[in-house]
Amino acid sequence: MKNKPLIIIAGATATGKTSLSIELAKKINGEIISADSMLVYKYMNIGTAKPTKEEMKNIKHYMIDKYDPSCRFSIARFKDDVFESIREIYDKGKIPILVGGTGFYINSIIYNTDFTESKNDKTYRTKLENISKEDGGNNKLYEMLKEVDIESTEKIHRNNVKKVIRALEFYEENKFPISKHNKLEKNREKYFDVSMFVLNVDREKLYERINERVDVMISNGLIDEVKFLLLKGYKKDLVAMQGIGYKEIIEHLEGNVSLDEAIDNIKKHTRNFAKRQITWFKHQSDGEWIDMLDYKNLNSIVDRVLKNIKIEGI
Repeated sequence: MKNKPLIIIAGATATGKTSLSIELAKKINGEIISADSMLVYKYMNIGTAKPTKEEMKNIKHYMIDKYDPSCRFSIARFKDDVFESIREIYDKGKIPILVGGTGFYINSIIYNTDFTESKNDKTYRTKLENISKEDGGNNKLYEMLKEVDIESTEKIHRNNVKKVIRALEFYEENKFPISKHNKLEKNREKYFDVSMFVLNVDREKLYERINERVDVMISNGLIDEVKFLLLKGYKKDLVAMQGIGYKEIIEHLEGNVSLDEAIDNIKKHTRNFAKRQITWFKHQSDGEWIDMLDYKNLNSIVDRVLKNIKIEGI
């Protein structure tokens, strides 16, 4: 598969990746692979803004509804699954389009990152996860990361336990910081012939979109979705249930915050997440940025992308 074409549509949440990728796929005989770490989970539809069958418009999507929420989904598993999907798409003579906002996952595909070691002993990760459950555990983990990789602490929020643990685990396995690894990644040879586009929306308008999207999630039944998941036995400490939208509603259902407070928290946490995504793509990718509001409609954006993609070599 080396040197074959791969189109990537990346960017922060609510920038319009789904609609653009679907229209693009129709134009170039493509199929879509999700690079979103939450869309892989079954039953979690509203809170993840998962595209519906109607929205997919008969374009085949991979890496959606693939795993049970109780599954521990890792970047190593993601990479293996995505390479399998890409191979299937190539075998059909079609073009793979990788779509999502999880930048670290996207880079693992671009550079064919080797995660052999990270698939083995999970003792250290378990130790870190146990620390995170202690009173003040988040701060303790953050201070641990400061000792070995202060540069990462400038980009990872102390409450983003998942990323803090991943950075600590990376250092334990490789004996050098993940921040250094990310810099090296940018200079590595790409495994595929990549055409990458990073969608961008004016910050104020993006935040408006996020707030509106959360309101739609609530009206579409996010609370009932969370209740359903809890009734099926999915515990709140599962990685999947710690996703934005789910953990805040659980806080409300447990009586810790009002519904209005929970909704405000979802909006705030999503805006903060989008800000981190934008920062990541600015510093860790060399994709071509597209300011979505500079175009009059979706078709004009599709035309813009079509002028710059590389699709030879299937």
